[in-house]
Amino acid sequence: MFSGIVEEAATLVGLVKDRDNLHITMRCSFTSELKIDQSISHNGVCLTVVNIDGDTYTVTAIRETLLKSNLGLLKKGDKVNLERSTRLDSRLDGHMVQGHVDLTATCKEVSEADGSWYFTFEYEPGSEEHITVEKGSVSVNGVSLTVVNSKDTSFQVAIIPFTYEVTNFHQFVPGSVVNLEFDIIGKYIARILKAQMGK
Repeated sequence: MFSGIVEEAATLVGLVKDRDNLHITMRCSFTSELKIDQSISHNGVCLTVVNIDGDTYTVTAIRETLLKSNLGLLKKGDKVNLERSTRLDSRLDGHMVQGHVDLTATCKEVSEADGSWYFTFEYEPGSEEHITVEKGSVSVNGVSLTVVNSKDTSFQVAIIPFTYEVTNFHQFVPGSVVNLEFDIIGKYIARILKAQMGK
């Protein structure tokens, strides 16, 4: 479980294709604190540490993960949002994020608003569980954000300067592909309502 509060936008230093799998090697400031089998969110995708070497570590993304996320589009030098799993003895500053990406979205517009930024994202219509609500929560590339201007297949988020600089949001331009994880509570409610209507 994660909170959507990114610790670091770290640098991707290695990619190795292994059949349908992709081994991703990252360099970050807290590598020395990691251990094998630890879960880390990468752009919102929960992946397991499989190797540690000096100041770098490696995780593996399987075919299903690559199909549902933007990890297959990564290249060396890219910045990736990282977050270690939430501790039970700490405050939950964001919202409940599972690290299970639902789908990808495309950045349609970036506009500056006198010190902050508005990002507009659009995604393909699909499951009734893939919804946002005004002032609700959504995870974009692993960042816990509040939805504004919610529509059927698009929404906006407002980004403060700190988030803009600390995450990889400062690299987004129209056409950038991001990972979305919709609010888990909303997904359960949508599934329950669907089941009740089917009776």
